[in-house]
Amino acid sequence: MEPRAIASAPTRAPVEFLLRLGDNALILSQRLSEWTGHGPELEEDIALTNIALDLLGQARMLLNHAGAGMQPPREEDALAFWRDANEFRNVTALELPNSGVHAARGAAGDYAFTILRQTLFSAYMLVLWPMLAESDDEVLAGIAMKAIKETRYHWRHASDWTQRLGDGTELSNQRMQAALDQYFPYTNEWFMFDAIDAVVLRHSLKTLDQLPDAATEDAETLQHEAASLALMLRENWLGFIDPLLRRANLRKPAPSQLQTRGRFGVHGEHLSILLNDMQSVARAHPGVSW
Repeated sequence: MEPRAIASAPTRAPVEFLLRLGDNALILSQRLSEWTGHGPELEEDIALTNIALDLLGQARMLLNHAGAGMQPPREEDALAFWRDANEFRNVTALELPNSGVHAARGAAGDYAFTILRQTLFSAYMLVLWPMLAESDDEVLAGIAMKAIKETRYHWRHASDWTQRLGDGTELSNQRMQAALDQYFPYTNEWFMFDAIDAVVLRHSLKTLDQLPDAATEDAETLQHEAASLALMLRENWLGFIDPLLRRANLRKPAPSQLQTRGRFGVHGEHLSILLNDMQSVARAHPGVSW
């Protein structure tokens, strides 16, 4: 009798990485949903709600995949509704209120700020998702393939509005430029890669002949790979952003030293307020299903 081949265990991305992706999608979905019924026009109200639903679907798949890898396993609802702010791994830029960085608490949403945020983040994910579609984690790769199609629409919609408003009236240009000046420094965190990112994305370096055939797992090597990946991702991201800003007559802000650390669990009051709204029903009625 021939010995049976022993199937190797499927590759799974680190839970921390999956939480970063899932929390980004969940928190941005929640922010966009705040526009439901309050959009500047009916068509745009529906468009923002549809984007929010796309992101919610991505969040559910990613959190479900992350939870399956935990000990003990946790369901997507548990991760969404029963974690405190310090356990979330979304970038700070996505938890900022729709009213803008410096607006007073409770201020009405700023459509320019919302569109600018969606434009910058959609471009970021439009670069990141194709990298993840080549992941050794087959579940993550499948999620990425689906998300690419959705993100293309998110980018087209948001970038079209960015160009229209930036190249529109003097007032619309001023408001878009103000939103860009406020928001752009927060994108620094999007490229603060660490060893966890390098482990998941290192295949992207190999396709560019930047990764040795015998890749090692030592901390110094992984940190070097993380820096190379972040640089590559930023360059590709700017390949979307720079031409758009020129078409929209918007000026890219000067480099900033701002360093936020939401993806490492360090958040401000905005996330706590958001979670208070998002989690209130689940926490008021634990164990209830409908």
